Amino acid sequence: MTRITDAFKKQGKVFIPFITAGDPDLETTEKLICAMEEAGAGLIEIGIPFSDPTAEGPVILEADTRALSAGTRIKGIFEMLSRVRQKTQIPMVFLTYVNPIFTYGRDKFFKQCQEVKMDGVIVPDVPYEEKDTLAPYAEKYGVEIISMIAPTSHQRIQMIAREAQGYIYLVSSLGVTGVRKEITTNLADIVKKIREVSDKPVAVGFGISTPEQAREMAEISDGAIVGSAIVKICARYGKDCVEPVKEYVKEMADAVKEAKE
Repeated sequence: MTRITDAFKKQGKVFIPFITAGDPDLETTEKLICAMEEAGAGLIEIGIPFSDPTAEGPVILEADTRALSAGTRIKGIFEMLSRVRQKTQIPMVFLTYVNPIFTYGRDKFFKQCQEVKMDGVIVPDVPYEEKDTLAPYAEKYGVEIISMIAPTSHQRIQMIAREAQGYIYLVSSLGVTGVRKEITTNLADIVKKIREVSDKPVAVGFGISTPEQAREMAEISDGAIVGSAIVKICARYGKDCVEPVKEYVKEMADAVKEAKE
């Protein structure tokens, strides 16, 4: 059983916060990871800052710019995570793009993922049909590649779901990441299609910002993913963001745990 599978089995419904590594600096990121676990997060997504993150809206793009300007690089992120692993074994996955992985070196990247016990990697700009550009390296080092399924996937939903690893990231809305007042996609139907061919947990992301939205998404799936709303708090408070983020994550995690099937 992987750590990801274990987290969903133990918690039932899992709240998954996202933060950008190095925003505002790596020391704060290290504190945030531990604080979010204490607040009830069951799994944490960590963004590797990149200059051209095509799936991201302005909030996370600005976080990437701040982190890169502060000197954040992949090598430093791995060093920070090796310290984090002395304090916590919470499942963690990277959200990154294919260019940074290729630039760093695929074998080196996934080897270091294994060394710091990163459980998975989400790479939005690598479609299902091109997953073999990374899959052999991920498999070699025991890192799961997390699949994304969007409302536009249509006939590809079950094709992607059949081979999914870890958990499935279900994109709630069309467009880039960011807070949305309302999520109108019929996600229940998509989850039903996934369940027909896969027993992997399904977590919904993109646009979730309130406890009510998180509870609603968790009721039709296995968890909720929140990024932009947390990154906004980091932008507002800078190095003083740890406690405000912890309070927000606790509120969201509590809402997700209240969700019923």
